[in-house]
Amino acid sequence: MAKQAIDKKLLLGVAKNARLNLSEKEITEFLPQLSEILESFGKLDELDVSKEKPSFQPIATKNVFREDKVEKCLSQKDALSNTKHKKDGYFLGPKVV
Repeated sequence: MAKQAIDKKLLLGVAKNARLNLSEKEITEFLPQLSEILESFGKLDELDVSKEKPSFQPIATKNVFREDKVEKCLSQKDALSNTKHKKDGYFLGPKVV
């Protein structure tokens, strides 16, 4: 992979994507830091991973949901039995307009 030149234009592009307004002092400070970070990540390109399988999910996943079974439903009377806020067989909520 070709090495990307880290310059002010690239830094300003990254800052724009992150919605950051950098001062000239910050640009001067961040340029070498960004170069160092990308150089560190560039070392990953040197690793031989040809014998490794891709790992899209590092931890085995399983479905934790219960089986969907048809069961007896509450009657309207039972569903409304524990609320004071009811009217004409329905739950009464705040007016929304």
